[in-house]
Amino acid sequence: MRYTLVKTISKVVLCGAVLLGPVGCSDFLDEQPPSNLTTDNFYTLPDHAEAGLASVYASLRFFGDGAGIFSSNWQLLEAMTGTSTTETAQNSDLNNLYSMSHDGNTAHVVNWWNGLYRVIANANLVIDRVPGIPSLPEADKAKIDAQKTKILGEARFLRAWAYFNAVRLYGDIPLVTTPILNPQAVAPEVYSPARVPQEQIYNLIIEDLKAAETAGLAWTDVSGRVNLAAVKTQLAKVYLTMAGFPLSKGASHYKLAADKALEVITYANANPTAINLFPTYEDVHRESLKNRVEHLFQLQYNSVVAANPMDNFYGNFKPINFNGPTGTGSSIPTLSFYNSYEAGDLRTKDQEGYFYTTYFTNGTGARFELGRPYVFKHFNRTSNGTSGVTGTRNNNLNVPQIRFAETLLIFAEAQNEVGGPTPATYEALKRIRDRAKLTTPELGTFTPATFREAVWRERWYEFCYEQITWFDMVRLQKVFNETTKRFDPFVGHVNLSTNKALEAKHLLLPLPRQEMLNNPNLKPQNPGYPN
Repeated sequence: MRYTLVKTISKVVLCGAVLLGPVGCSDFLDEQPPSNLTTDNFYTLPDHAEAGLASVYASLRFFGDGAGIFSSNWQLLEAMTGTSTTETAQNSDLNNLYSMSHDGNTAHVVNWWNGLYRVIANANLVIDRVPGIPSLPEADKAKIDAQKTKILGEARFLRAWAYFNAVRLYGDIPLVTTPILNPQAVAPEVYSPARVPQEQIYNLIIEDLKAAETAGLAWTDVSGRVNLAAVKTQLAKVYLTMAGFPLSKGASHYKLAADKALEVITYANANPTAINLFPTYEDVHRESLKNRVEHLFQLQYNSVVAANPMDNFYGNFKPINFNGPTGTGSSIPTLSFYNSYEAGDLRTKDQEGYFYTTYFTNGTGARFELGRPYVFKHFNRTSNGTSGVTGTRNNNLNVPQIRFAETLLIFAEAQNEVGGPTPATYEALKRIRDRAKLTTPELGTFTPATFREAVWRERWYEFCYEQITWFDMVRLQKVFNETTKRFDPFVGHVNLSTNKALEAKHLLLPLPRQEMLNNPNLKPQNPGYPN
């Protein structure tokens, strides 16, 4: 396993800074040529802290990098859920994910491991070096120290984000918290770390998020940087996950999750213009509303650096934008999932919810039938064009990671596990269903068990195609059955998209084969996969 920051820090800084705003780098660029920068002489000025943090944000975009023909890394978390299928089937690695026959050579499995540990490595460098940056003699030391604390809080949130994804995907993994910059100068066990139990990873995640929580971050940040609402919701999400499989912490962590989510809800109720549900589903993917209101944390995309990577949701060569026939259809909704929504659910209404069944020829022309539903949740009208309005051709839409809708449903699920359905949990569920134009049964009709499944169903319907469903399947060891509209045990559930039954081994991904060859301390392979 290699923990390399980047070949040159300056290259990453430029990529990150474009999306995160100016970082005041003129001073250090004047001091020495960028080609001579090293990790030893770079972190010497306050502005360097901002530039280093920009590299961590930039590294998050591995999420949308390519994984072979007609595929991107994010599809790992969609193909295995059973809620999507493909129209092209030209990528063997993606096909293996759909059929649950992936292994340690599958590109997406390898790319996620490498991408997450790159985020961790970059964050480790910031966390290690920023505290030692001296204040300039003429600087306001208190102001500089406060800014350094915020930067460290953001870096620790981003490291927690990476470790949270990694531990849920791969289970026991190496825990690396310090930079490894010169492999020749460290002991082999440092360069080739062994895996540690998952609980140790979760302990670091919680420690990082609590540090971020006290770092002086604003509740919201329209620039796209980490904010307090995102930190608290992520912490609630971690507690909710720990309550379930595999740690099974139960009631204590459901209570922690409910309490932390309630902090965000309480703030939102007092500041509804700052944090709220969007009034329409169109707003969820409206470019002008990035990092605002419902979007608590997003992966930042801008076509100057990297355009939105979700185009594999486009139908197979349909003339839906300025390019005419475009798209690969390598991820499309299964009809069984689409048809399982309640009658009248606005989320299924053409071009008004999360799906579309018609669009406008070449983006702006006559309406035409697509022939089936496709995912509209990530469709950007601003770039693609819409009826009578020419698109910009620049897809600057962000990718949602945490929405306030999830905060509400985390609270509803967790608090129900603590004390059954209450007016507060009912209101949280009802807000989600009200936006969908659905009638919610009266509170008194629910038992803890029926309310639990009602919340789970809303999670499936509300967060479909946001790379959340797979993690719900694992932590619950349950899978939504589109036919019965109940929940099957994970093991034995048949994904209707492939008629493939899920096995116990599928609760974890295999470790990448090449990593295990490079680092024998990673053995043994996760159960059920070949070494």
